[in-house]
Amino acid sequence: MTRSLYLECSAGISGDMTVAALLDAGASEEKLRSVLDTLPVQGFSIEVRRVQKAGQDACDFNVVLDEVHESHDHDMEYLYGQAHEHEHSHERHHEHRGMAEITAIIDGCAATEGAKDLAKRIFNIIANAEAKAHETTVDQVHFHEVGAVDSIVDVLAAAVCFDDLGISDVIVTRLNEGQGTVRCQHGALPVPVPAVCNIVEAHQIPLKILNVQGELVTPTGAAIAAALRTTDKLPKMFTVERIGLGAGKRVYPETSGLLRALIINDQFEN
Repeated sequence: MTRSLYLECSAGISGDMTVAALLDAGASEEKLRSVLDTLPVQGFSIEVRRVQKAGQDACDFNVVLDEVHESHDHDMEYLYGQAHEHEHSHERHHEHRGMAEITAIIDGCAATEGAKDLAKRIFNIIANAEAKAHETTVDQVHFHEVGAVDSIVDVLAAAVCFDDLGISDVIVTRLNEGQGTVRCQHGALPVPVPAVCNIVEAHQIPLKILNVQGELVTPTGAAIAAALRTTDKLPKMFTVERIGLGAGKRVYPETSGLLRALIINDQFEN
């Protein structure tokens, strides 16, 4: 019998949606909190709560930042440094971190080696995508909001939760994405945004564009999917052991706003 994780991304994927779905699928919140307590960065707490999304009971994961670190919709704007450059230029300067600093932060916590390796792999995927988008090299990449506290917590939390589930096979058949444009500091960017395009190109993840105006797949979400995915094929028959629903923060009437994580058992002849 093969035990697999099926990430069903019909409404896209982001970092917080992934953490919430994995917690709902059985990852230990207690273990996650104990690891995050050892993270050598300050200025955050986490909230895990139940919410109603598209009429369904789901898990919501939220990184709550203190006033110095507070930003708005960080996952959408990190790559392009969207808002409040002048208001928070001093604080933001301290939030720009390179891969070496992020690696040191991850290595400095009490996560398992497997979780640390996965978190670093996710950040490397984002760094490669950002380097390509800006025509620079990975060692020259300085993350903006993705290097800040909130996204370090999102990525590490996803890695810790996945590691805790003890599953190696991960199925991602495709990523459903919206269309149109998103606003950023440099003007309007097409959806999928450049970082997401670079990730799905590098890892050959199928995309399906929905008739939704807006971004469903964040760079962090795409990088998590790329780092975890071992196959794009579902078994012909399987049983469902556990269902996790992770709620997204954004509301698009055309989609559920939910990431579904199914733990499945393939116990049949294919």
